[in-house]
Parts: sequence; structure tokens; C-alpha cells
Amino acid sequence: MLNETYRGMLAHKSVIRETFMYGKQRAAQIGYENVFDYSLGNPSVPCPERFTAAMQELLAQEDPVALHGYCPSQGDPEFRTAVAAHLNRTFGLPYAQKDIFPTTGAAGAIAHAVRAVTRPGDEVLTFAPYFPEYGPYVEGTGAHLRVVPPQAPAFQPNLDAFEAMLTEKVTAVLINTPNNPTGVVYSAETLTRMADILTQKSRAFGHNIFLVSDEPYRDIAFDGKTVPYPAAFYPHTLTCFSYSKSLSLPGERLGYVAVRPGCEGEDILVDMMAQISRFTGHNCPPSIIQRAVSRCLDVTSDLSVYETNMNLLYNKLKALGFEVERPGGTFYLFPKALEEDANAFCRRAREFDLLLVPSDTFGVTGYVRLAYCIDTEKVKRSLPALEKLAAAYR
Repeated sequence: MLNETYRGMLAHKSVIRETFMYGKQRAAQIGYENVFDYSLGNPSVPCPERFTAAMQELLAQEDPVALHGYCPSQGDPEFRTAVAAHLNRTFGLPYAQKDIFPTTGAAGAIAHAVRAVTRPGDEVLTFAPYFPEYGPYVEGTGAHLRVVPPQAPAFQPNLDAFEAMLTEKVTAVLINTPNNPTGVVYSAETLTRMADILTQKSRAFGHNIFLVSDEPYRDIAFDGKTVPYPAAFYPHTLTCFSYSKSLSLPGERLGYVAVRPGCEGEDILVDMMAQISRFTGHNCPPSIIQRAVSRCLDVTSDLSVYETNMNLLYNKLKALGFEVERPGGTFYLFPKALEEDANAFCRRAREFDLLLVPSDTFGVTGYVRLAYCIDTEKVKRSLPALEKLAAAYR
């Protein structure tokens, strides 16, 4: 008998993926260069040369049986040790190998982290707007995702509503900074108050509330600023990271959970996640990718192109009269649509071969997301199409 839960999901496919596939079809009709696809957050810059060199060295010099063999359930020791040392250097927290659990990207990291700190029936809070896959990640554990309403137009977390929604049933809070879809970076002031609220509520309820921090865009920050590190503000934090963006390796599926030193369960959480893998069918990312990335932790791809693209689009949108906040990072812009119905606005944009994603996908109404991880020249050529779209509403 077919599983009706997953059958039912077929009627609610990802709008992002559907838009991306439409772009592929449209490009076959009129040419790739004429379709301005801002739908999918797929990195547009190559991986660092150091990663390519590391792969070549491993393939040329290592024993293939050992190189391609199984690694321990907790992940490759070389990778785990290297990540811990990198986090120590970067954030000044005493991470050790035992605190690092390699995963298949940030998605795998979140899936393991949430399972480790929730039970069926528990509640997990997140802030709108949010990445839509958080729903399946959380609901798949038997816990329930509850969404804190947004605080437009700046889209820093709505902490007054958050405090009111924190009940004894909440065992984890899932955040994303820099944020997809808004590009907002949570400020130190926001994280300080969030940590204070979590500490007070944990004390009142008699159990710690865990913070699961989703940070795949941490290295894409603008104006020379650094992104505040949530684990530095709250001890019971599980940091979920991915190399899809920082090293432009989305297809290699490598990330990790970092258990903050001093976190409840620090000594057993990684071993617990290895057991969780038995239920999810996940058993470590590819060994060769872990070993290659362990040699590249102090470099990134050339991420400056995203700031270039952001400035081009942000300045044009402002000049055209759009309401839009300047992002602090990521490769997303989140302008307000020129009509109340963001879906209708996106359909109108398609008339000019502009492919945008309506904000309903992210738990808010009236906005659209532009993923500007595309060639800069294509961004420039899309600007007249944006002008035509804006003119259609005058």
C-alpha cells in the first residue's frame, strides 16, 4: 500500500523547483541568455582551486581502498578535528572533535539536530519568513513546527511574539542567519535578547530549550562586516553548517552539526546523531569529500560577486520605487511586490521572462524573493526587464 502522506505531498511541490524547471523549459524556447531566472539559490561561482587540488592529490596519492572505504559512523576524524580547530580560530570557543558531526549538507544537519533534541509531540519555533523545507524537516521527527509572525519591513525576529509563543511544549528554536529569503543578518542585540529569553524560559520550565542555528550563508556577508555567531550568545546551541555556499559545493552534500561546548548533552549528542542516522538511512557524507574539504577550511570561493550583483539589483529596485531592505548577506533580495498578491505579481513578471519566487512559499504574503546567484552580466541585462515590470504597474 502506498504511503498517503508522501502521496499527498505531490500536490504541494516546491514552488522554487517548479519555477526553476519552467526556466529550463523557457530557455530551450528562447535561449538561456534571455531568461532571467532568480528562482533557485544555486551558487554561480566555482569552487576554490585549493579544493580541486586537494581532490587531485587524494586521488593520486592515497590508497584507493582506504580513500573510498567506509568512515566511522561519527564521520571522518580528520575532518571533525579540522572543523573544530577552524571554529576555535574563528569564534574563540573550545570545540573538540567530539563536538562535530558531519552531515549531508545543512539539510542533513538540521534533520539530525532536531531529532536529537525533540520528542514526538514537542514544538519547534521558527521565525517567518523561513525556508519552506523546515516544515518537512521538523514534522518528519514527530514534532510540530510553529511559526512566529514576521516583523516587516526589517525582518529582524519578532521577539515580543516569540516570547509569548514560548511554552513548556517548546524544546527547540530553529533560526537562520543570514536569512533565506530576506538576506537579513541577526544583530548582536537581537541574539543577546533572544538568549536572555531562552535562558529565562528554560529556567521557568525546568528544561533547556535548544537553539538550532542554520548557517549555510555565514560566509556571504556584505560591507566588510562579520556575521554574529549565535552559539557565542547561548550555550545550548547546535550549529548547522554547509559547504554548498562558502565553497560552492552544493552537489557534494557536505555539512556538519557543531555542538557548542558547554551545551547540555555535549558528551553524547554526536554519538546520538550517529544512532539517528540508522533511522534516516544517512550514514556519513562521502569520505573523499570530507578529507578534501578538511584541507580548505580557511578559504572560500570568490563570494564578492554576490555583493556586486546585490548592489546592481538593490539600486535598480530602489530607483524603480520598490520597497526593499538592503540585505546584510546571502544572495537573496526580498522586495515588496507591486500588488498584494505576490503570486499574481510573479505571473506578471514571467511576461518579461523574470522568474521570481512569491513570499507565500516562505510563510509571509506580499513579497518576492530574488536569488541573484547568476552571472553579473545577466543581472545587468535583466534590469530593463525589471523596468518594464515596474512600468506595467504605473
